[in-house]
Parts: sequence; C-alpha cells; structure tokens
Amino acid sequence: MLFSMNEIHETIRMIEAEHLDIRTVTLGVSLLDAPHGSVDALCKFLYDRLYQRAHRLVECAAQVEDKYGIPIVNKRISLTPMSLVCEGLAGTEEYVAVARVLDQVAQDVGVDYIAGYSALVHKGATTGDMKFMRSIPKALAATRRVCSSVNLGSTKSGINMDSVLVMAQSIKELAEITPHGAGCARLVVFCNAAEDNPFIAGAFHGVGEPDAVINVGVSGPGVVLAALRRMKREGRFSDLAQVAETIKKMAFKITRAGELVGREVAGMLGDPVSFGIVDLSLAPTPAIGDSISDIIEEMGVEATGAPGTTAALAMLVDAVKKGGTMASTSVGGLSGAFIPVSEDAGMVAAALRGSICLEKLEAMTAVCSVGLDMVAVPGDTPTETIAGIIADELAIGMVNNKTTAVRILPVPDSKPGDVVDLGGLLGQLVIMPVSKYSCAGFVRLTGRIPPPITSVKN
Repeated sequence: MLFSMNEIHETIRMIEAEHLDIRTVTLGVSLLDAPHGSVDALCKFLYDRLYQRAHRLVECAAQVEDKYGIPIVNKRISLTPMSLVCEGLAGTEEYVAVARVLDQVAQDVGVDYIAGYSALVHKGATTGDMKFMRSIPKALAATRRVCSSVNLGSTKSGINMDSVLVMAQSIKELAEITPHGAGCARLVVFCNAAEDNPFIAGAFHGVGEPDAVINVGVSGPGVVLAALRRMKREGRFSDLAQVAETIKKMAFKITRAGELVGREVAGMLGDPVSFGIVDLSLAPTPAIGDSISDIIEEMGVEATGAPGTTAALAMLVDAVKKGGTMASTSVGGLSGAFIPVSEDAGMVAAALRGSICLEKLEAMTAVCSVGLDMVAVPGDTPTETIAGIIADELAIGMVNNKTTAVRILPVPDSKPGDVVDLGGLLGQLVIMPVSKYSCAGFVRLTGRIPPPITSVKN
C-alpha cells in the first residue's frame, strides 16, 4: 500500500486532534484440533496453543504503533467457539476451569481481552451447549478478560426461543454475582453473528476461518465529526449528498490506516498468521468529541432520539460502508456504527435528558450494525422481560438479514435515572426504564420462531 504525503499529513491530524485510533487488533486462533475427553489435556493444549500464537502480538502491535504513530488501543484474541471445543465436558466446574486457563493465558501474553467463550445455537442446542450456556455466569464471574457470546438466531434458521430464555436467565444471574452487574459487559447475544468480528464482547473465530488471522477494528467518530464541522465553517453544509460524500472520504482514509496496521502486524507475526479483515464500525468512546450521538446532532438533529435520528444514522452508516469498501477489498466483521449507551458520551447525555429510550434505540438498530449495546436496566427487571427485549432485537436482524445483538446489564438495586460509573471504556451506565407490561406468556412458548420467507433464496 502506497500513501501520498498529503494522506500522511491528514492522518497525523486525525490522530492528534480528532481521536483517530485503531480500536483493536484481534488475533483469531483456530482450536478445532483440540483434544476431547480430558479437561486437563484440553487446558494444557489451550494454554500452549494460545501462548505460542499470541505471545508476540502485543510486542508487534507496539512496534507498528511506533513505526506509524497510529495508536492501537486494544490487543485481543478470539477463539473457535468454545462450546465446540468443550463438547463432552462433564459440567460447570470443568467449563469454568477452561475459562480460567483462557484468562491466565490472556494475562500472560498481555492482551486486554480474550473472546470466544461462545456458542452457536441458532437452530438448536446440544446437551453440551445447554451446559455451556448455564456455565457462562460462573465462568465470567471467575475471570477478568474472558468474553462470551451466543448466537441465538439467524435469517436462515429463525430464533431459538428456548435458548433466548436460558440466556436471559444467565444474564440475570451474572448481573447478581458481579459488582454493578458489570460482568454483563462481557456477554452479548446475537442474531446472524459475524465469524470475523474483531470487537468485544462478540468476537469469535469462525469455523470457516484459517488457522490464525489478524482482524482490525477501526475507530473514527471524532474524525467524521471534525469533518462535518469543517464543512459548516467553510459554508458547504447545505446538501445531503455533500455530507454523505464527506463521510465517505473520511471512512476511506480511516480504512486505509486500519488495513495498513493489520497487514503490518500479521506480517511481523509470520506464518501461520495472515491478514483477515478491517471492520468499518465506527466505535465511540466516553471521550468528549468521539461520539456517534454528536455526529447525529451535528447533522441537524437537536437531540439524539428526536425525529430524524434513525434517518441520519442510516445515512451515516451507508456512507461509512461505501467509503470503506472503496478503500479495501478486505472489509468484514460488523462494519457500520456502534451505538452503545454507556460507551458514548453523547449517548449518555441523551439518556440522562430522556431524549433516547429503549424503543427508539431499537428502531435505530434497524439501520446500524450492532444492536442494543451496553443498555442498563433496573436489576429487578423480570427474566421474561429481558428475554422479550432480546427476542425483539434478534427479530430485527432475522427479518432484515443483518447482524443484531443485545448487551444488556440489569444493575442490582437500581432504578430508572440512576447513574453507575464503570470507568474506562465502559463509561457511565444510565439506568433506563422498561415496559411494565409482561411478555412472559410469549417467551415461555417452546421451540423456534420460524425463519422469514426471505430465507428461501436458493
């Protein structure tokens, strides 16, 4: 990849003044050849394999940071879904032992998180899958770096409502045994989960992936926001086509930087590691000026959540995808815009003033890449209500053939309007109200919601 001097100067400006960074360099590792039967043999294999593959990841990422001056915020590992690797283990204690080994190797190689404590149950769950899902609360409570995800639905298979209810129960249990329910920040449920997603908590290394790959997640809300503000100063902010074109150009530049970093890190790690994809998702932070909400409001919506919010977000996501796919043939993952409530300073402000609510967030997820992300609700929210929230969000993904997800935190001893500060990238949780009306009769029906007619495409 060749860069012009002008591109280099622009990139320096974006880093220094506009919060540009590489949000994550994630090493995906296949564990399909793991031994079965003995938990001790499995744990030894996991530690040895992951240490061998990842012990130079942080070092190589640091060298690339120094070489190009582009900050890499997180270094992570993603794994083959562990429910596949652990199939046949006896029960919860053995699953937790595996999670502890993953946590230990993550600490020893210096990565921020290790993801892939995951299951794929969109069409049905094996006996092992059921044991695995029920082990998640204890596994995450016993670890600090392990992240978990479960794919509960897909456009082709429908939604596995039995497992939706199991996961709602696991979320409630995890919230009750971790401070402020913070363990739930490392747990996400999906419809149409992406097999090459580098972002936490939903990353896992899909069964169709090679032995080891580097996938990159970029940032850039601050870059887009600064570009829109320049348009206003220059008197060019009057036409939607010009706004979309500006966002496309920014996404192009952000993607170029992400692919450069990913290829460099993969090259330094050497065989069998190859470069995978760049995920175009704009990932906000709690920092002022690095917010998806601020972009929406800069586009002319008075307060995020007001009429026009969904349309503005749709235009933003489309422009990001168009610019990114022009910059690289290796685009994958989720590739859109994250709208987490707690991890975005503007979204926190919107929740505090009441301009955004769960129902509006759900509407916005129909046009963005992820879903109800880092949403906090009162701790006494019924399990069935959480299952209903999950089912509603997964239905949007199923019908629209897109990835949707739920990362929800039922915060114990909280009420709507309370604020809980988790610190760091997790930011502030604003406890949001939920409907007082029950869906228990619906979510306790067994079986699957059938796939939509659009699934019949062959």
